[in-house]
Amino acid sequence: MYKKIVLFFLTTIFLAGCVSVPPRDALSIYNVNGVRYVSLKSFCDLKGISWEYNTFAQKINLVKDEHKIDLMVGDSLALIDGKSVHLKYPVDIYQGAVVIPYKFKEQLDNVLFAGVSARQKSRAAFYKIKRIVLDAGHGGNDPGAIGRTGLREKDINLDIVKRLAKLLRADGVDVVMTRSSDRFISLQGRVDIANKSGADLFLSVHSNANRVRSLNGFEVYYVSPSVDDTKRALNAAKEERLDFDSSCFDHASLNLKATLWDMIYTHSRAQSIKLARSICYTIDRDLDTKILGVKAARYYVLKGVRMPAILIEIGFVSNASEERMLKNNFYRQQIAEGILDGLHNYSQDSMLAGAR
Repeated sequence: MYKKIVLFFLTTIFLAGCVSVPPRDALSIYNVNGVRYVSLKSFCDLKGISWEYNTFAQKINLVKDEHKIDLMVGDSLALIDGKSVHLKYPVDIYQGAVVIPYKFKEQLDNVLFAGVSARQKSRAAFYKIKRIVLDAGHGGNDPGAIGRTGLREKDINLDIVKRLAKLLRADGVDVVMTRSSDRFISLQGRVDIANKSGADLFLSVHSNANRVRSLNGFEVYYVSPSVDDTKRALNAAKEERLDFDSSCFDHASLNLKATLWDMIYTHSRAQSIKLARSICYTIDRDLDTKILGVKAARYYVLKGVRMPAILIEIGFVSNASEERMLKNNFYRQQIAEGILDGLHNYSQDSMLAGAR
């Protein structure tokens, strides 16, 4: 019996080129030129999806309940309920069978099953996060980066921030937006809004650009360790009250206040790094995009705010592929939901850390 099991296992690997079999859905994962793919037939059979494949035209039609998805072999464009979705890797043929990128399979799961989107999945309540400041970069007479087709950074940033705000409010979080329309807000104005809000977190959303048009990817910044916390703490001690329950700090010496502000900034930086990592992790899990990672920077808004703060670069409008993706409403919604999931993970990790 043991020999038969081993023989069957080896035969399966030889025939399918299988790298692994995820226990969550028992689908074989194929490595095609370094990219993870799954069999479309196996996925449809497992999920009860009706599908037709026109071998002559190489077109595929999927139907599940009220949803319809159109694909084409060799193409990285999918139509999901009539909306175009650009894939990082194309639908392909492997060992005579149609295969789809694994991350696209995850997108289909989100669209077709169990709540349709990430925002409708059951989540625990946010832990100690009552209010978040969302900052849509640029605006008004400052368009930010502009792609080759005319896509403006200020418009992308605002659209994603509005989507994220809606998701957060649905989860019971109070949201303060530095701008909710196409208007110019100075960097200091953004900092002032954040510091007067009494918020727990600050998220600034931007879109990247570079002369090297091949550059692409998602990255998150926190305030650089090279920023002089002592100077920031002294300025805060002179200008701001310490938001503690005890009134004894109102009459504390300047040195004591500066020391306490320095501790606040040190804690905020550590939490910012933790939040940035959490968002990068969920975006990498949920979206088919390159993750450039967590980085330090001396951005004005990050230096100025007095709470955990990050600046998110969601993609490069200077890259033709990412500009095309950032035009897509479905992709923008995915970004907003990925950030939301990162915030939830950060919140739950904080809860577990507080329980220890």
